[in-house]
Amino acid sequence: MGGKNKQRTKGNLRPSNSGRAAELLAKEQGTVPGFIGFGTFHSDLGYVPAIQGAEEIDSLVDSDFRMVLRKLSKKDVTTKLKAMQEFGTMCTERDTEIVKGVLPYWPRIFCKISLVLQDHLIKETPDTLSDPQTVPEEEREAKFYRVVTCSLLALKKLLSLLPDNELDSLEEKFKSLLSQNKFWKYGKHSIPQIRSAYFELVSALCQRTPQLMKDEASKVSPSVLLSIDDSDPIVCPALWEAVLYTLTTIEDCWLHVNAKKSVFPKLSAMVREGGRGLAAVIYPYLLPFISKLPQSVTDPKLDFFKNFLTSLVAGLSTERTKTSFSECSAVVSAFFECLRFIMQQNLGEEEIEEMLVNDQLIPFIDAVLKDPRLQDGQLFNHLAETLSSWEAKADLDKDDKTAYNLEKVLLNFWERLSEICVEKISEPEADVKSVLGVSNLLQVLQKPKSSLKLNKKNVGKVRFADEMPKSNKENEKYVSSEGENSEGSELMAEPSLTHSCSDLLSPLRKKPLEDLVCKLAEMSVNYVNEQKSEQHLRFLSSLLNSFSSSQVFKVLLGDEKQSIVKAKPLEIAKLAQKNPAIQFLYQKVIGWLNEDQRKDAGFLVDILYSALCCCDNHMERKAVLDDLIEVDLKWNSMLQVIEKACSNSDKHALVTPWLKGDILGEKLVTLADHLCNKDLESTVSSESYFSERWSLLSLVLSQHVKNDYLIGEVYVERIIVKLHETLSKAKKLSEAENNDSSVSFICDVARNYFSSAKGCLLMPPSEDLLLTLFQLCAESKEKTHLPDFLISKLKNTWLSGVNLLVHQTGDTYKQSTFLRLSALWLKNQVQSSSLDITSLQVLLSAVDDLLNALLESEDTYLLGVYIGSVMPDNSEWEKMRQSLPMQWLHRPLLEGRLSLNYECFKTDFKEQDTKKLPSHLCTSALLSKMVLVALKKEIVLENNELEKIIAELLYSLQWYEELDNPPVFLTGFCEMLQKMNITYDNLCGLGNTSGLLQLLFNRSRENGTLWSLIIAKLILSRSVSSDEVKRHYRRKEGFFPLTEGNMHTIQSLCPFLSKEDRKEFIAQCIPALLAWTKEDVCSINGGFGHLAIFNSCLQTKSIDDGELLHGILKILITWKKDHEDIFLFSCNLSEVSPEILGVNIEIIRFLSLFLKYCSSPLAESEWDFIMCSMLAWLETTNENQILYSVPLVQLFACVSCDLTCELSAFFDSTTLDTTGSLPVNLISEWKEFFSPGIHSLLLPLLVTVTGESRDTSETSFQNAMLKPMCETLTYIPKDQLLSQKLPARLVAGQKTNLPEYLQTLLNTLAPLLLYRARPVQIAVYHMLYKLMPEFPQYDQDNLKSYGDEEEEPALSPPAALMSLLSTQEDLLENVLGCIPVGQIVTIKPLSEDFCYVLGYLLTWKLILTFFKAASSQLRALYSMYLRKTKSLNKLLYHLFRLMPENPTFAETAVELSNKDPKTFFTEELQLGIRDTSTLPYHIPHLACSVYHMTLKDLPAMVRLWWNSSEKRVFSIVDRFTSKYVSNVLSFQEISSVQTSTQLFNGMTVKARAATREVMATYTIEDIVIELIIQLPSNYPLGSITVESGKRVGVAVQQWRNWMLQLSTYLTHQNGSIMEGLALWKNNVDKRFEGVEDCMICFSVIHGFNYSLPKKACRTCKKKFHSACLYKWFTSSNKSTCPLCRETFF
Repeated sequence: MGGKNKQRTKGNLRPSNSGRAAELLAKEQGTVPGFIGFGTFHSDLGYVPAIQGAEEIDSLVDSDFRMVLRKLSKKDVTTKLKAMQEFGTMCTERDTEIVKGVLPYWPRIFCKISLVLQDHLIKETPDTLSDPQTVPEEEREAKFYRVVTCSLLALKKLLSLLPDNELDSLEEKFKSLLSQNKFWKYGKHSIPQIRSAYFELVSALCQRTPQLMKDEASKVSPSVLLSIDDSDPIVCPALWEAVLYTLTTIEDCWLHVNAKKSVFPKLSAMVREGGRGLAAVIYPYLLPFISKLPQSVTDPKLDFFKNFLTSLVAGLSTERTKTSFSECSAVVSAFFECLRFIMQQNLGEEEIEEMLVNDQLIPFIDAVLKDPRLQDGQLFNHLAETLSSWEAKADLDKDDKTAYNLEKVLLNFWERLSEICVEKISEPEADVKSVLGVSNLLQVLQKPKSSLKLNKKNVGKVRFADEMPKSNKENEKYVSSEGENSEGSELMAEPSLTHSCSDLLSPLRKKPLEDLVCKLAEMSVNYVNEQKSEQHLRFLSSLLNSFSSSQVFKVLLGDEKQSIVKAKPLEIAKLAQKNPAIQFLYQKVIGWLNEDQRKDAGFLVDILYSALCCCDNHMERKAVLDDLIEVDLKWNSMLQVIEKACSNSDKHALVTPWLKGDILGEKLVTLADHLCNKDLESTVSSESYFSERWSLLSLVLSQHVKNDYLIGEVYVERIIVKLHETLSKAKKLSEAENNDSSVSFICDVARNYFSSAKGCLLMPPSEDLLLTLFQLCAESKEKTHLPDFLISKLKNTWLSGVNLLVHQTGDTYKQSTFLRLSALWLKNQVQSSSLDITSLQVLLSAVDDLLNALLESEDTYLLGVYIGSVMPDNSEWEKMRQSLPMQWLHRPLLEGRLSLNYECFKTDFKEQDTKKLPSHLCTSALLSKMVLVALKKEIVLENNELEKIIAELLYSLQWYEELDNPPVFLTGFCEMLQKMNITYDNLCGLGNTSGLLQLLFNRSRENGTLWSLIIAKLILSRSVSSDEVKRHYRRKEGFFPLTEGNMHTIQSLCPFLSKEDRKEFIAQCIPALLAWTKEDVCSINGGFGHLAIFNSCLQTKSIDDGELLHGILKILITWKKDHEDIFLFSCNLSEVSPEILGVNIEIIRFLSLFLKYCSSPLAESEWDFIMCSMLAWLETTNENQILYSVPLVQLFACVSCDLTCELSAFFDSTTLDTTGSLPVNLISEWKEFFSPGIHSLLLPLLVTVTGESRDTSETSFQNAMLKPMCETLTYIPKDQLLSQKLPARLVAGQKTNLPEYLQTLLNTLAPLLLYRARPVQIAVYHMLYKLMPEFPQYDQDNLKSYGDEEEEPALSPPAALMSLLSTQEDLLENVLGCIPVGQIVTIKPLSEDFCYVLGYLLTWKLILTFFKAASSQLRALYSMYLRKTKSLNKLLYHLFRLMPENPTFAETAVELSNKDPKTFFTEELQLGIRDTSTLPYHIPHLACSVYHMTLKDLPAMVRLWWNSSEKRVFSIVDRFTSKYVSNVLSFQEISSVQTSTQLFNGMTVKARAATREVMATYTIEDIVIELIIQLPSNYPLGSITVESGKRVGVAVQQWRNWMLQLSTYLTHQNGSIMEGLALWKNNVDKRFEGVEDCMICFSVIHGFNYSLPKKACRTCKKKFHSACLYKWFTSSNKSTCPLCRETFF
């Protein structure tokens, strides 16, 4: 019916079948049944409440319990197990009353479960538990194994949980289970989990139903005891527990198995193999096991126990046991437990005693001594414990027979032990491992406490009944359930021994141990004396470490006399006489210590300490050590003595008075002095010679005991002073000397000192040392001469010192001289103007480290106080600002952002030669860096310091920003600030903008200049609203009377003021302009200042009041009438005051702005005033070239040229419509007088100015006037240019057809295309561009001289241009030559390379313009010249490095997608001079423009180059041209055909733009020829195809010839399609006129030079083209006629 997983139908709210069945049953009977059974067996229903509706019956059973009880009734085993787990959990968690409700139903369920378990074990098979049809065999078996395992464990659990009184009820069921043979086979089952569960169940059965098991003894015993060699880790624990329970429960178990043949061999094999990796599990069971063996089984005892222990020891030698600590420990522990047990059971039986000691214990010890890996198993500790237990028992029962037997055993043991120890030591080449083993053994036997592992967790351990039991019985568990066995021993497990054990050794051990030690010591010293055996010396050291007694030292001395000690002071001599240890120290130990070849003498120092232990008091020890360090002890030995004291508190206590004493202190100070000074003198000594001594110094400074120095504090201070003195001298040494100097060692010593001094206040010398370390790190390598590795060391050292400093409590800044002095030093460093970029970078890096360390201080004010200490006061800041060079003013003056009427510049205007940074830049950078670090923790600075620091940094940055062409080191400074995040935005974001703005306003109003520009920058960068700015200038009247500060502030604010605010300022200015004396006109608070403000307002394009502007103009005209001498017309400026210059500059600036922004017409008088003044000022500019280095004169020249330029632009843009509003004669006056006047001044001026300097940049102030002057020159008309009288400039040997005046003009202007200033290059280009079309005519007139006489005639374009091009090609090769074609190069605007590339491209534009203006015959000659020089090839390669990959305009992205995007090929290039906004696109656009011209005017040559280029270049050119240029050129070509006015007699030409086709129809008499010219998609690179149209009256061969000729003309001529057609028509016309074809090219007109066949053969009279014949002769290497083969004359 319905499947288990079938989706229930929507809306079907009925439950599943069983629930529905119960409900139906209730309805049919009419009553609610009591219980419905869901049991597995029909005979035994499990009564479970089923229906929720019957509350009166179900109320006792909780719904969750009902669910679980139902699950327990299910057939599936897994379900039952899970249900049992749930049931158990619920019973513990639920309320008692709810659990009681379940009790009536539990017994039956329980009984049923137990029956099911029995069935699982006896009846079920894999195939009955799972369906063989559907479940794979592997899964069936796995499930069966799980069920069996779970059933066995469930029965075990059942046994453990059932109370004793209920066990009887199950006895029958267990009987039936145990009677089944299948059950007992589980002990040998192949699955370890089943075996383990089986043995667990056997243990439980033995424990809970012993009688049942006794009845089944014949099955239990073999099943358990014969499995004793099972080595599966899962089975072993359960198996051995079962073994012990079997032995305990079934007394006659050995009757059912053969112990000697079946059990013991298996046990022996397993033990001999070390438990097969399970020693830790099995071996703890061995002692209980042997203790339960009856004597009948073990007879003969001697053999049994001997074999058993021998097997145990053998197990220890397996590799697996040796490599595992736990395994090894288990074996050793089991050995000693069993040994003690056997000894205890058989005491008095001599054979067994001897066997145990001689054959087992001593060989065992011997084996362990040989193999150090076995010593990890704690054999020595067990041995000591065993001996202690025997000694204790012997001491307790002194008169007892037991004591006598034990003493005998112990005596035998010591004799045998002594023998093996002597044997190990007596070998001359004693084995290192054995000697070490002996040493460790004796130490453990000497100090029994060490055997008690108090630090370990409590581990269960056997305690023998005769040992003192612990009071805590909780941990005891009885192994035996029947009390004592027949031998009377009681075995218990307990935690490890913790009872106190006296330090005093038992007499039974003390005497033999001392005898053994003395014997070994004597042997060792003899070996040392005789054979210098280091191994024996080391052994002696370890012996003395544990046995430092006078007796041992006496044995060591032997019969030697005290000759060495006699030379010593009386006190020492007496001490040596009294104390053999001291005598041995002087006689032997010192000699051994001073042997040079011994590297590790730590063990000898241990002997020294052992000798010192034998002294009676501290004074004796101090006297000995003081005496030793005077002469006897070397430095490395002294180092080791002190190291030992530091590493061991007992040893330190022995030598404390000596360490603190004067003798050692003075010796160490002397050592420090010696090391520092000797080292500086570069004494040649070994590295180790120094390192040992430095290590000693480091140790005594850095080691602290209980927060106190190791040596006297006064000596620590003196040593640090020595180190500081040495470090201070490091700067004077060279880098090579510093490499070998003591600085590295001092760093190590100081770092250890600082790192270890936690909790100690730094002493004054330490702070001085710290300051010097900081200074060395904060100065550049050039000053300190330190190598990098030393700088790194120094940094780590001073940082460790600062870390110590900042963690001190109290007012750190006041307490610390380091912080005060370092702040002062930093302040001096940055204000001294002696830092370059590297030095500043190093300084800032060090300060960053310092401040980050200070941030960790608990003193929150520390960092703020420190920054305040470095901060200069107002006067210091002012002094630094004054020292900044004033060149920054150039740009603001030129751009009209600020006005000046005084000379504030030095006459020498050159940039600083030095590379040192101005102090203001260094100071502001340092403080800004400090502020950035401080604000990480939001530290508040006092006295508006934050705003002041930000203001000063803004001052530095603005100063740099205003410089034109800043030197490289200043650019590097700004890049460094960027990398360190010391930026405008970062700092402004930190400060309070309003507070900062207020501070800047106050400074701007007070000082003007740069402060005013900073306000403008801040408003711009922070997007401050005009309302916020307005708060600072609310009262306009407050700015008047004008001061320089007020004037500059208003000028800077102008761009950000509202229209109304500007009007208010203007309203304040106008009355002030009306009535002034001559002096007032020139003053800041007079005409100059107010006109400057008016100009600033006018510059923002916001004054549209024509009447107002005309009013100001009238005022100026009035000024001219009243004070004409103020106006600098045609005069010498050398005597003129800056005030008059300033007011003239503002007047000229106003007139320029007036022309720009005034839309209302001017009267004739106003035009006269402006134009006459302009020309007069221009004359002044021209006459004062010598003064251009004076900034105000340069500015005057600039604004004069600006005014001229504005007028030129105005008149250039006048049209017929606009001339109507101008005075009648104005245009003619301009053309006839003013324009020639301007250009007659400016062109010679350009030549003069450029002649003086050839390498000044466009952005430099000296070249400022070039921009307006050059832009004015671009407006020069061609006729005026041709009429210019320039000094003659001709080049000897220069081939030219030009007249002298034109050649002079060309020779003068062309070289200026190389000038390194863009304005000059562009102006020259514009002027020459107007002349280019004039030049070809002169070559045309001389064309006959290039006739047919030459084989391949070629004609150079103007020589001046070509020689210029040659120079430019060399320059371009340097710039672009190494770049692969197709890789785009970005040329930095206004760089030197930019000027080279610009000049090169402009030159080519001129050449191409010249080429286009020439006739087709001339073009052929010029193109031949270009082909020979390969100039065009070079150009094309360069163009594909300069043209952008995507030549579209950036702004076209937002345009509609259906329009064609604007590209550099569709848009004309505007080469402006003053507009620099498009500078980044100049070169790419210009390159595209040149490429476009080249393709249009020289298509054949480009095609030739393209076809011969390599494959990669070929594809790049093709792809780019097809994508961006071909469509444009095709469209232009087709359009030119459509719009052409050229008429052909007898030929019509039509064009189809859509298909890119041109159709030509030629008609003569009855002949009609129609040709279709098809342009390719990659035009003009691809071949133009000529297809046949209509053909009437022409032979096929002739037709083909003509098609081929047209195709040839279009492919090889450098011109348009119309020109090609004209040429072809001319050719056909000549054919019809009777002129014969050249029989080489089969054409009348030559395809390249357009000549007719003129060279005739004297024999056959046929005529050929000269060029064709030349080619024929050179290619065939013959001089015969191509037709008749006769010699051609």
